[in-house]
Amino acid sequence: MQVLYAELQREVLARGLMKRRYGHYFTKLTIAPLVLAGFVVTIVLVGDSWWQLLVAGLLGLVLAQVAFVGHDAAHRQIFTSRARNDWTAMLVVGLLSGMSHSWWTGKHTRHHSAPNARGKDDDIESDVLAYHPDAIDKRSALGKWLARGQGIYFFALLPLEGWALHANSLRWLVTANGLKRRRVELALIAVRQIGYLALLFTVMPPLMALAFLAIQIGTFGFYLGASFAPNHIGMPIVPERMSLDFLRRQVLMSRNIKGGQLTDFLLGGLNLQIEHHLFPNMARPNLRRVRPLVREFCARHGVTYTETGLMAAYVSVARYLNRVGLGARDVFVCPLVAQYRPAS
Repeated sequence: MQVLYAELQREVLARGLMKRRYGHYFTKLTIAPLVLAGFVVTIVLVGDSWWQLLVAGLLGLVLAQVAFVGHDAAHRQIFTSRARNDWTAMLVVGLLSGMSHSWWTGKHTRHHSAPNARGKDDDIESDVLAYHPDAIDKRSALGKWLARGQGIYFFALLPLEGWALHANSLRWLVTANGLKRRRVELALIAVRQIGYLALLFTVMPPLMALAFLAIQIGTFGFYLGASFAPNHIGMPIVPERMSLDFLRRQVLMSRNIKGGQLTDFLLGGLNLQIEHHLFPNMARPNLRRVRPLVREFCARHGVTYTETGLMAAYVSVARYLNRVGLGARDVFVCPLVAQYRPAS
């Protein structure tokens, strides 16, 4: 069954769609530090004023865009050299965003290798939300009661994602065994975080600085969470032992978001999730160019290609989470169950 994906790969390569887009990323990598330097100047000029909270929200949005560039570098979309991509990702994610590149890469690699697969994809295992029916069974009575409305408060929890990303990545750096470049990453994060906090508490009173930090990290988390949420939540959950070929594993578990270049920018290219999962090291601008080819290929071979509007996707996410929280076992009609059997 891997022959199907190999056929698609040949068509993509023949059209030159795996070529790097250096100009696109050079612009982003040049602008990002300049924009952040502009925020430093703005914070100093605004000074002791509650207008700083507006600056904090805008900074959160910009840092999310910076994180998208780090995501692309971690996927090795920017350079042909693995080392250049890795160092770029470390600098962007660590020095500009304040998080661990190695933690993100490891977690994200596991997700890409088996999206929505029980026991393999960390993104569907959570102590806060239940992403699949079996997760409800393990909860206390209070946990089950809280899960009943999880689709409603899911979006209210997204601001906490920013804090979780920073805390989890730092914990990983401190506790992981045999981690390469641990000191480099810790140094980058320390420089970023100490410098950032020193700026805030020097320019603003303590209460205002704390409010600034809360709004910036909350906005950052909400933006990233709202960008990633539509990609897979509400798509089929794969039993751990189910055998699927690569193309179907990536396409059937992913959801695209309709839209044009503005949507690409706002969602960091994650709106083309199917193409991104099929070709994770494809430069972001090429994802839109390969999309018609992938859609036609899936239609030709009878593989369901899911694409919907952004608001419709959010509604699907909320409904799915609520149905799981209410204890529904048949959360969706899954054609996979009928077509595939667990590997022996």
